[in-house]
Amino acid sequence: MRQDPLQVLHAASRQAPSVARPRLVIAGATGALGNEALRRLVGAGRYESTQVLAREPITTGLRGVRVTVVPPGEPDTWPASAADVAVVMFDPPRLFYDRERALWTPVPAQLLPLARWLRASGVRTLAVVLPHAPGRLPDALKRGLASLDEQAVAGLGFERLLLLRSAQRPADPAHASAPARLAHWMLSIFKYMVPSSEQPVRASKVAELLSVSLRMAPPGIHVAAPELVWEAAQGRVHDVARQWLA
Repeated sequence: MRQDPLQVLHAASRQAPSVARPRLVIAGATGALGNEALRRLVGAGRYESTQVLAREPITTGLRGVRVTVVPPGEPDTWPASAADVAVVMFDPPRLFYDRERALWTPVPAQLLPLARWLRASGVRTLAVVLPHAPGRLPDALKRGLASLDEQAVAGLGFERLLLLRSAQRPADPAHASAPARLAHWMLSIFKYMVPSSEQPVRASKVAELLSVSLRMAPPGIHVAAPELVWEAAQGRVHDVARQWLA
């Protein structure tokens, strides 16, 4: 049965219903991890707009990204903004990057006030990501936010709460004696032959896991242990995220 050409033209001229995309806000878009996360999340094209929190005005060359200069004081005293998804990272800025020095990065004690401000701004999905280099963290974050009141953040009413606790291979122990130092130096010759499964977690892999998790996460609280982040960094990001969030 042939269709009426007028009906075909009519159907083709109809515009598909537009689906509203979520608005994203990023706190702590600094360091290697913050840079990778911003690049991947913006490049995915899943967000209507992205606002990055900063201490002073800066110019961004990324399309769809705008800088929001936050006032001094605790985050829960800031005027409410408008966003649907939030990503919080704690990587310190690299001082040789002028752009990163101008961005606002939270300290551990500000997580709860920041979460309150995000919830008041309409955020429904919150992802908290630890840096991929735990050695640069304060003790509070080295323990996986244990000293912070995670239950208080979880009780603020977010539809989705993701906590990604990154991992890194432990540093080599110090060698006191001269023979031990010599042996360690001789063995270090083979460090370039270490398989990828034993390499430290790369920031790009953590950012990829973050992007995939934000897309796949169902409602609820989801905590990624360091071992899970490590496994995902070995090249099975989608499979690991699917098993974790199933």
